[in-house]
Amino acid sequence: MKSIPAMNPARRAALAFCFVTAFGVAAGNAAAADKVTFLTSWYAQAEHGGFYQAVAEGIYRKHGLDVTIRMGGPQVNGMQLLATGQADFFMGYDLQVLKSVEQGIPATTVAASFQTDAQGMMTHTDVKGLAGLKDGKTVLVSTSGRTTWWPWLKAKYGLTEAQGRPYTFNLQPFLADPDFAQQAYPSSELFQAAKAGAKTNFYLFANDGYPPYGTTVVAMQKLVKDKPDLVARFVRASMEGWKSYLANPAPANALIKKENPNMKDDQLAYAVGKLKEYSFVTGGDAAQQGIGTMTDARWRRTYDFMVSAGLLKKETDWKQAYTTQFVKGLNVMP
Repeated sequence: MKSIPAMNPARRAALAFCFVTAFGVAAGNAAAADKVTFLTSWYAQAEHGGFYQAVAEGIYRKHGLDVTIRMGGPQVNGMQLLATGQADFFMGYDLQVLKSVEQGIPATTVAASFQTDAQGMMTHTDVKGLAGLKDGKTVLVSTSGRTTWWPWLKAKYGLTEAQGRPYTFNLQPFLADPDFAQQAYPSSELFQAAKAGAKTNFYLFANDGYPPYGTTVVAMQKLVKDKPDLVARFVRASMEGWKSYLANPAPANALIKKENPNMKDDQLAYAVGKLKEYSFVTGGDAAQQGIGTMTDARWRRTYDFMVSAGLLKKETDWKQAYTTQFVKGLNVMP
């Protein structure tokens, strides 16, 4: 048997250096994921599923991102946290972003997970459409609703301010009075009403022309300017997360339940069914242009509505509230 020649000590040292250097570079690349904080608008739920799915399935990591999702809630001012650098991205709302731009806060929307806002009206079964609210119905409206959809609803159907009463996120007043109607999400309040044995109708505002997008991704304009590649990767990974979630929600749902123990399997399953029924993620322009898409025309409609309702100054530079650069050609097809 041939003997293996002894390696020259200098060569051994050189090879060892090369190995350590190569290992260090590989380890460095593996650890180079950009840290990102994403703040949601409420407690973890199916309406946030695509983002949790992108964490659970390693989609963010595949795109070089180390994403932490922080839950919002009733006492959390998401726009303020975004503006002060405590979050990189925020789950926003078109009207809120436009108002922030008017007030000099340089925020901008970079993608829209939902092609329509999921807000609507839950009524008892005698109400046959939103126009039927005019017939002596009391409408329960939250504080935020008074500066968003309520002015639109009043103007469109001739409702009066006297018909509005505070909505405190408690269904008992609605369940107790057949002349009450209330704001609702199809994946939330409808589920609670059904569990209470109530028969209801639901009317999605978007189906009657309410223009905003829903579950949007908002960043500060500085981040968009300074780190466009990071924004692009976050948008793509998030929309891939939504596609994955609708196909198999189990991984994200496990994270959602961990973050929000009040969210149970039956409500998550019901909510996912409603996301599909109303095609929030995959409908509208997303059907042809891909998940997350936005258009100038839709943003113009939202601006026009806000100005006409006295919610926004006409001179506001509404085009600062969004950019389509990260969703054009994204092509995350349903």
